Amino acid sequence: MSSSLHTLFLSFFISHILKSSSSYPFAARSRMPSEFEPLSRDRVGKGLGFSISKPPKGLCLEKIGDGAYLDMVPHPDGSNRAFLANLQGKVWLVSIPDEGSNGILEFDESKPFLDISDCVLFDSGHGLMGIAFHPNFTQNGRFFLSYCCDQTKNPNCSGRCSCDSDVNCDPSKLGFDDGVLPCQYHVVVAEFTVNGTASEPTLAESANPLEVRRIFTMGVPYRGGHAGQILFGPADGYLYLMLADGSDGDDPYNFAQNKRSLLGKILRIDVDNLPSTRKIKDQGLWGNYCIPRDNPYLDDKELEPEIFALGFRDPWRCSFDSKRPSYFLCGDSGQDQYEEIDMVKKGGNYGWRVYEGPLLFQPSESPGGNTSASSIHPIFPVLGYTHSEIDNIGGSASVVGGYFYRSMTDPCMYGRYLYTDLYAGSVLIGAESPEGSGNFTRAKIPFTCAPDSSQQCSFVKGSSIPVLGYVFSFAEDNRKDIYYLTSTGVYRVTRPRRCGYLCPKEKAVVSEYDKPHSSSSFPEDFDFLLLLVFLILHSVF
Repeated sequence: MSSSLHTLFLSFFISHILKSSSSYPFAARSRMPSEFEPLSRDRVGKGLGFSISKPPKGLCLEKIGDGAYLDMVPHPDGSNRAFLANLQGKVWLVSIPDEGSNGILEFDESKPFLDISDCVLFDSGHGLMGIAFHPNFTQNGRFFLSYCCDQTKNPNCSGRCSCDSDVNCDPSKLGFDDGVLPCQYHVVVAEFTVNGTASEPTLAESANPLEVRRIFTMGVPYRGGHAGQILFGPADGYLYLMLADGSDGDDPYNFAQNKRSLLGKILRIDVDNLPSTRKIKDQGLWGNYCIPRDNPYLDDKELEPEIFALGFRDPWRCSFDSKRPSYFLCGDSGQDQYEEIDMVKKGGNYGWRVYEGPLLFQPSESPGGNTSASSIHPIFPVLGYTHSEIDNIGGSASVVGGYFYRSMTDPCMYGRYLYTDLYAGSVLIGAESPEGSGNFTRAKIPFTCAPDSSQQCSFVKGSSIPVLGYVFSFAEDNRKDIYYLTSTGVYRVTRPRRCGYLCPKEKAVVSEYDKPHSSSSFPEDFDFLLLLVFLILHSVF
């Protein structure tokens, strides 16, 4: 990546939480508590007065690739392949090496799977935001991209403005925002296909570069505040779209609580049953999709039917638990005081702009009106932290949502929620106890890079702490291994003993992991055996 592109990539993440700071750390600090820390507010979660097992001794990483990427999605065929996307608008088909094999990500950077960089607005705060493959991709070859575009540079970037009379907003009164007109920038979800590039979708090594159809297009009133991650629900097969509040700060028009606005919301749409042109117009849809019949506000004339949940500022990286699909967790980046992880439920209101996490928020201006705290029933975060709690430089913070760890590579991490902060470089984990309760506690644990990592890690001088840089996102592969996508490369969570961390549960699987194995998936019966051994040991320890 060129130095100019690298700078733009980093500035994107600096701006996405819309705070100023003079400098940011490029490595975690060495001072980390060994016990779980209860959250500072008793409103967070459902009460945290319970005891759970101690957290893992530490997290071991191996570096398997250079470059800065925002998204990595496992291939739907269940293989060791994945799709790796950068902010500029390129997607690559990559092969992931076996854990501990001394391999690296394999792909030809000069031959992307898809390149839509000509369509994508790539600058501070914008770019290719997400990729999602249809649940039946192996049969129909359909996949979807979400990205930002500039209608002054892209003739196909045109849609309705989200600042209109329906939401008590007049774009003519907004003026320029750092040289950008209201709704000059758009959020887009587009459908693509691999059909016609190979005899069957799983054999495709490139996609058809032509967009099949435009699913969603919305003009955003301000320069910042877009978000735009997309995911398919594992249980319902619908497409989820995460939208920020559309502002540069304070959400002055109160879009996140405005029932007629889609900003500051998580949307759920049906991309399998496409509407007629008349239906799009009559229902006021933002593109080619239908509304799922069980969406929470389908019959509520006061709220937009696309809304699945509301009250978000900047939902940054969401995931479904692969073991429990009803567990849908999202990081939501705060403004001045608090970073949060929310357990998203259908019809839930997560508080912004009335609350920032569990704390009442007072905007500096509010031309769009206010929502009183007594008029809503907010769902407070299950995990979170104040900006002062994060060990960083400059006081800024920006949460990065992650995954429940479901791999057997580190059995001491199994079942814990792994997340982090963009700036601090900390390893944060959440543990739920008892299971299904929604009660979580947070721990910050040490981490380092395996000395036998296939690509050598850089370390803080005189320390075992690796220099990760900015942590942009997490990823999960078909084996459920977890990856850090950072400004210094791609890192995989690997076996604790490679870094000298003690995990008693690892003894049951270490001999099998040391055996040579192919790059294909483990046989299902072997996976089951490992899980059975782990569960038995888990009950002992």
